[in-house]
Amino acid sequence: REALLRTYNATPDPKWVIAVGGCAADGGLFAASYAVTGGVKDVVPVDLTIPGCPPSPTALLAGLLALLQKAA
Repeated sequence: REALLRTYNATPDPKWVIAVGGCAADGGLFAASYAVTGGVKDVVPVDLTIPGCPPSPTALLAGLLALLQKAA
């Protein structure tokens, strides 16, 4: 959590946060672990979530293209 928050705050704007896979989205299989605080969205704002474990290459590409279209 601390490392992610520091990295996010150190990154200059504009920035996009993409949560790729179930673990990044909501903790996935490890959500009940003492070492997991939840998904990335619980720490920093997320612009795009790509589901899957692991996501397929077509899902990655579709998500990235959707984010680019949204930004344009």
